[in-house]
Amino acid sequence: MPFFYLCAMKINLVDILSIFMVLFAVIDIFGSIPIILSIKHKGGKIKAGQATLVSFAVLLAFLIVGEKILGLFGVDVSSFAIAGSFIIFILAFEMILGHEFFKNDTPEGASIVPIAFPLIAGAGAITTLISLRSQYDHLNIIIALIMNMIVVYIVLKATYRFERFLGPTGLMIVKKFFGIILLAIAIKLFVANTGIKIGVH
Repeated sequence: MPFFYLCAMKINLVDILSIFMVLFAVIDIFGSIPIILSIKHKGGKIKAGQATLVSFAVLLAFLIVGEKILGLFGVDVSSFAIAGSFIIFILAFEMILGHEFFKNDTPEGASIVPIAFPLIAGAGAITTLISLRSQYDHLNIIIALIMNMIVVYIVLKATYRFERFLGPTGLMIVKKFFGIILLAIAIKLFVANTGIKIGVH
């Protein structure tokens, strides 16, 4: 009972929602629908369950041992968070402007490559997870991550339906909307880990 009580004390619904939105924007599973469809059209076999589990395992591993890996290079979480804010900033510009800054040489293929990695559990998602550690409790991050993986699974299972429902214009609007959210999150991460104070006049 004390264990469950302790977990309940750490759960913060506002934090979970904030983390969920950040990860949702970075993973950008809706924005990846065209890529997923292209792989399917080329004959690639995509298993939604397998891709989701592998993505979750990769991201969870980096969340748990990411700080130890950083320690080997003498880098603290705050410094990594600042570096991560720059990557998230660039990712946001990708989504808003429609230009590709990060090039992905992804072979045609299965659920693990390129869908699980690097499409879902890519550099942006990994960097974001480690960066979020400096601001949020582990439990809240894991809950938000699981919620995102549920969304990923649903989208992978119903890719064609989402494409028909949203259409090209809808997909573009969703991508740009979350790009703006990412831009704001990148600035927040940078400010929080550099100690810069932004006043409202």
